[in-house]
Amino acid sequence: MGIKERQERDREAVRRSILDAARELFVSEGYANVSIRKIAERIEYSPAAIYGYFPSKDDIFFALAEEGFQLLGTPAEIDDVAPLDRLRQAFWRLYEFSKQHPQYFALMFVDREVPRISQEYERFAFVREVKARVVDLVRACVDAGVFPASTKPFVAFRVASMAMFGVAVMRLSGRMAPGEDPDTLARDVLETVIAGLRVGVPHQSADLGCEGVVR
Repeated sequence: MGIKERQERDREAVRRSILDAARELFVSEGYANVSIRKIAERIEYSPAAIYGYFPSKDDIFFALAEEGFQLLGTPAEIDDVAPLDRLRQAFWRLYEFSKQHPQYFALMFVDREVPRISQEYERFAFVREVKARVVDLVRACVDAGVFPASTKPFVAFRVASMAMFGVAVMRLSGRMAPGEDPDTLARDVLETVIAGLRVGVPHQSADLGCEGVVR
């Protein structure tokens, strides 16, 4: 390994250490209560060294959020799978993500003090694309006659998302009832939402579209 490659490897290792330490601190102490100095102390570096990798605390969050959304992934495009089954998989993936990567989930969706990703519009364009693909699955369900023609695709997306977020947050915060299985509850919640969409429960919310809600 040459000198340049070794330097790049070492720099990436330090960057990884900064992100891991920041993620743990943001989740355990709250974003607003963590400073660059505190992150530096955690990895035994100087604050000046941290600034050599990230211009600000917000930039550290944006890097973590980008990683998190990449881990969350996009709905699979499988030709022989019905749109409703693909939609069900997409929303179940959201709940699974909260189990597999609880720190990322808490930082991205629970902490109210973090910056809004809309500040980095171009950087997070892929997030809007993911939302659009899920909304398109709702439209495909409408086209297939699974959901009524009156269905508002983006509202349906938001309703199902909020339902899965709710179970995920309750599980993460330890607020499940004694003996209650969160996975079973999450399944019941998802199937109840889908049943409501199939029946055609009227929605009062405006169908804003994917550009309407970007954190």
